Amino acid sequence: MSIEALSVATIRSLALDSVEHARHGHLGMPLGAAPMAYSLFRHHMKHLPSQPDWFDRDRFILTSGHGSVLLYSLLHLSGYDLSIEDLQHFRQLDSRTPGHPEVGHTPGVEATTGPLGQGFAMSVGFAIAEAHLAERFNKPDYRVVDHYTYTICGDGDLEEGVAIEAATIAGNLSLGKLIVLYDANRVTSDGPLTLSNQEDIEAKFQAMGWQVLVVEDGNDLVAINGALEEAKNSPLPSLIITHTVIGYGSRLQGTNKIHSNPVGPDEVSYIKAQYGWDYGDFVVPDEVAEDFQHIEREGLAAQESWLQRIEHYRASYPEDYAVFEKVLSGKWDLGPDFDAPFTDTKLATRTASGLALNRAYQYMPILLGGSADLASSNKTTISDFGFMTATDHSVPNIHFGVREFAMAAIGNGVCLHGGLRGYCGTFLVFSDYMRSAIRHSALMGMPMIYIMTHDSILVGQDGPTHQPVEHLLSLRAMPNLVVYRPADANETLVGWRLALESQDKPYVLALGRHDVPVLPQVNRQAAAKGAYILAKDADEPDLILIATGSEVETALEVKKQLIDYRVNIVSMPSWELFDEQDQTYRDQVLPPSVTKRLSLEWGTTIGWERYVGAHGRAIGVNEFGKSAPAKDLVADYGLTVDEIVAIARDYLETE
Repeated sequence: MSIEALSVATIRSLALDSVEHARHGHLGMPLGAAPMAYSLFRHHMKHLPSQPDWFDRDRFILTSGHGSVLLYSLLHLSGYDLSIEDLQHFRQLDSRTPGHPEVGHTPGVEATTGPLGQGFAMSVGFAIAEAHLAERFNKPDYRVVDHYTYTICGDGDLEEGVAIEAATIAGNLSLGKLIVLYDANRVTSDGPLTLSNQEDIEAKFQAMGWQVLVVEDGNDLVAINGALEEAKNSPLPSLIITHTVIGYGSRLQGTNKIHSNPVGPDEVSYIKAQYGWDYGDFVVPDEVAEDFQHIEREGLAAQESWLQRIEHYRASYPEDYAVFEKVLSGKWDLGPDFDAPFTDTKLATRTASGLALNRAYQYMPILLGGSADLASSNKTTISDFGFMTATDHSVPNIHFGVREFAMAAIGNGVCLHGGLRGYCGTFLVFSDYMRSAIRHSALMGMPMIYIMTHDSILVGQDGPTHQPVEHLLSLRAMPNLVVYRPADANETLVGWRLALESQDKPYVLALGRHDVPVLPQVNRQAAAKGAYILAKDADEPDLILIATGSEVETALEVKKQLIDYRVNIVSMPSWELFDEQDQTYRDQVLPPSVTKRLSLEWGTTIGWERYVGAHGRAIGVNEFGKSAPAKDLVADYGLTVDEIVAIARDYLETE
């Protein structure tokens, strides 16, 4: 048996053993895709197992995350810090080999995948990041950014809309260093692919501007290697359609019955016999282990060559190097001018956000993003630059088109790549389209910045389809996500600084469309704590009015009319940040002895009971909106200053 055939058999055997030992997992994909994965890892990828975070490595994302045991087997064989014992603990509590790949959990895993299609979209983000940095920093004589992004996807991935959204963007931008190996086994979890899909994938991707290559036999290593070499030399992104057999070697091969779950010891023995496997369980033959050691040696040589180029680059292009060194280190300082207060009388928070973004780019020229066809509304464009095209990837602005889900997933890929910070914008109501990607940001601890404008029913005449009601609550329910809804321009600056300084949490900046007063009494240090007393009458007032966003203006107007009561106004831009503060601070802002509390937020009132308490009242909107001018909606829903004053007086006098 050749070393190539034995290596593929070893990968398949480790997958069989891991799933059988765990009594759980997906076998079909690893058994079918093992040859292409072997060829990629052993003969094409530039990677360094002992230093998995080396910057100029090639990136690999397993889009078909359910086939994680394939990746774990390859990482072990390649020399990453992943042992046989780790494989033996596949899918067990606190193991380093969880059911689906998790970034930051397993060395060599570049992205958390599992929900189909998102890995594909994140791969596009990786490729955009590489292309952007390469065109900004490479010189004709020194290529300091020069790596590929690879992924393996399956039939199910290409049924997901997010993958096709992202594929369209990749083709439009001619991302030639993106190479997708398509594990085309024509079987999904429920049965043959033809149950749900009979489209021509080759024609579809060609229409989107991709190079498409076809490997007729997924076990043909010569053909796979040839396709990879051709793909690496293409100016277009490449899809390598590789016709495989799901569960190859099993009596269940080619059917959905081998898609997931163990097959039992008898079937395992049968499958291994088809491979000519003469070794025990969890065994790596010495000659296979020795052959895979070439990866580390080749990686070290590639790194040494890169380091030499870096040194020559430093000497020849000192100014460019100074910026590039910051890209590598991730050490940026916004500087004091970023916080220069806005002095306008009135300014919409979305407008302030756009100004903050442009301020930030002056200090952190690593921001990369855009909007889902709403750039002028979301204020997401970095001035003095054009938009990224197929011939110019050096600029920071991206036209994502009407593709919210892909936009967010691509942003995650940009962040995961390293050296850059992704951001993106849309209307708050359309966060529904991108929720899974936002969840991925939070799950992976990626500091994505989500600019969500048009944040209440005050969107007005666009009507209920565009008026968010439940969306703030929905996002606040997500672990490890910070929602920040500023009251004015200067609180918006605070939100931006927090988002830019975050290392392990994404931020949603919920912003208004209409102008609101720029409040001179904003305490920006306190605003960074999530809530603070904006206007104070007493340590223990008769009433506390808690508000977020543009509703803070309403709260201040209500206070002016309640002159016969002591009223404190609390601006609460972020539940999450406030909840992180110590009890002493929280009690200062919301004294436990003060039980008369009203909250103002023009969305669902669910959740506000945690701040207004059992005796408080939450004023908001608990139904879908209507199409009408904003002022008419405010009146129709009883949200005028006069009506809230009446509610407050009744509340104070009768309860």
